[in-house]
Amino acid sequence: MAKEKVILAYSGGLDTTAIIPWLKENYDYDVVCCCVDCGQGNELDGLEERAKYSGAAKLYIEDITDEFCDDYIIPCVQAGAVYENKYLLGTSMARPGIAKKLVEIARKEGAVAICHGATGKGNDQIRFELSIKALAPDIKIIAPWRDSKWKLQSREDEIEYCKQHGIDLPFGTDQSYSRDRNLWHISHEGLELEDPANEPNYDHLLVLGVSPEKAPDEPEYVTMTFEKGVPTSVNGKKMKVSDIIRELNRLGGKHGIGIIDIVENRVVGMKSRGVYETPGGTILYAAHQQLEELILDRATAEVKKEMSDKLAQLVYEGKWFTPLREAIQAFVESTQEYVTGEVKFKLYKGTITKAGTTSPYSLYSESLASFTTGDLYDHHDSSRTAAAQTCVRSTMPSAIGCSIRTPTSRHLRKAPPSWTAPTWRRQRICSTTSSAGTAPPVCPPARRWRSMIWLTWPMIWKSAASTPRTPQQLNKSHRKRKDRHVVWQT
Repeated sequence: MAKEKVILAYSGGLDTTAIIPWLKENYDYDVVCCCVDCGQGNELDGLEERAKYSGAAKLYIEDITDEFCDDYIIPCVQAGAVYENKYLLGTSMARPGIAKKLVEIARKEGAVAICHGATGKGNDQIRFELSIKALAPDIKIIAPWRDSKWKLQSREDEIEYCKQHGIDLPFGTDQSYSRDRNLWHISHEGLELEDPANEPNYDHLLVLGVSPEKAPDEPEYVTMTFEKGVPTSVNGKKMKVSDIIRELNRLGGKHGIGIIDIVENRVVGMKSRGVYETPGGTILYAAHQQLEELILDRATAEVKKEMSDKLAQLVYEGKWFTPLREAIQAFVESTQEYVTGEVKFKLYKGTITKAGTTSPYSLYSESLASFTTGDLYDHHDSSRTAAAQTCVRSTMPSAIGCSIRTPTSRHLRKAPPSWTAPTWRRQRICSTTSSAGTAPPVCPPARRWRSMIWLTWPMIWKSAASTPRTPQQLNKSHRKRKDRHVVWQT
């Protein structure tokens, strides 16, 4: 009779190597190892031989690097999700993708259980198990470090256990950093970092780059383009997202970008200190923010900031496969519709400095913002708060199309606080129908500024002085004017 199977999340390290004979001895399973490649690089070399030598029945090496970038990294970049103001979620974003692949292999192999080597102190046990249970609640989860049958408490114990089972691999008992690496980042914990009073030994610690002090003395300019919030090119060369991150890692590592030393609050309730290298990710976050600030209006940006903080918390806590994450991501995606353009910045000794931003959808108007008197702004408008806050949106470039909205009762739910308070926004006017009588056309660029008018309360008051009317009645009268629509602003 064939034995039942267990899928082991396998990295090739000492812990997961020791788990292979432990599972066979304590659960009598056939062990199928699965290593999920999220861009670890040469860490996967020789993995197949090591797994089979350690007693595994089979090894899967599944490359999900592009999926990791497109489905997990990009949504977090678009949201600007950062945990506790510093951590760019490198490990957190990878775990749901790994768990998803483990479940797929378990279904393919007909396995009854999935095993992971995360310890009882860390976040990964929670991230793996929440994701697995969300996708396959019927599959058993084995966590050796929380299992009463697991008696191995040190590297020496694990090495001795492997030798007792005929596994003699070149694992050393010397102490080293605990690291986790993927395409997005590498984390370092342990040794001198365990004491917050100690300065990190960057000469010994760094893997992806150099410290800012050892970066080149000459700055380097970089240009990137985005389409709907997704990066599309670096220095004029179009690439897929994973290749863009690789190139940014090279540039950022060269200039000492993206090194953080953080004491973070783990999900399990303790604080931990770590050093993270995220050179390409730090650049990508900064470039996206540089472009986005030209395009989002203030109210949307405020709510998006709240949503980004919530998304960072969800991802950090392993709650990727939840309705709330899906809802937040849907909101964020709606904000990225016009996040298209080009950014230029300078890399120099650990810093990223803006060097110019352009977008066909920019809300920035030099004529409005200039300290010199422009032809589009009346300084008296600053006393009319509602008008001042809404006039900019209506001056978006003609590439977006006419800002015409049909008035409905939803727009007219509230009357203004006072009949004398100016509450009409500056509107760009276009014909509501084209010459063919079809959908509203885009305003020609030549008419971009000539199609602006001011609608203020003195004009409305004059026509309404003799017969006071409600806002709904006022709007109804304007519907008869087929050349334009007026939207009530509260």
